[in-house]
Amino acid sequence: MNNTKSHWETVYNTKQPNEVSWTQDKPQTSLSYIQSLNLPKKAAIIDIGGGDSRLVDNLIELGYRNVTVLDISESALERARQRLGNKADLVKWLAIDITEFEPQSKYDVWHDRATFHFMTTEYQISQYIRAFEVSGARHLFIGSFSKDGPTKCSGLDIKQYDPTDMQKRFGNFEMTAFTKEDHITPFGTKQNFVFCSFDRKEKLSR
Repeated sequence: MNNTKSHWETVYNTKQPNEVSWTQDKPQTSLSYIQSLNLPKKAAIIDIGGGDSRLVDNLIELGYRNVTVLDISESALERARQRLGNKADLVKWLAIDITEFEPQSKYDVWHDRATFHFMTTEYQISQYIRAFEVSGARHLFIGSFSKDGPTKCSGLDIKQYDPTDMQKRFGNFEMTAFTKEDHITPFGTKQNFVFCSFDRKEKLSR
């Protein structure tokens, strides 16, 4: 087991949702973006680093039926499966490090609320972007800590971003919007995020 995987398995085996900073009962910013695309309910959506996020619960409730959740931690995914019960069968679950992900399917939406900022080396960043490009995703919604946000999360260093930085990393896509917002953690602290949405340039030129 690599060090990163071991770290996240330990986190999810020792902490409850109210003890980790990223917990949201309803990820409204992400949901609003996905709904704004007006995609059919069979659209392929992948949530990168979804862990035991409740985004998948909400997407299923809204009627989406082609959702994939990817996370490095099997424990995180198992927690989500247990919470969903029989509805977990409606979801594809992938326990894998994003830097080792070899997409076997094409996706309409690539969603990532807080995984990309853990890619702190050029190798990790390039591997992430490689997986994203192979996925053929038409839409990208990505969130990371902003330049006004934390420099660490869960004891790990992160890489802060602003919209210009994001555009440089995803140059083959056209940025359609960005916003900054404070996430209030379960223990009452603030974390400033930047969220950026992109569309594939080929799509826009049609």
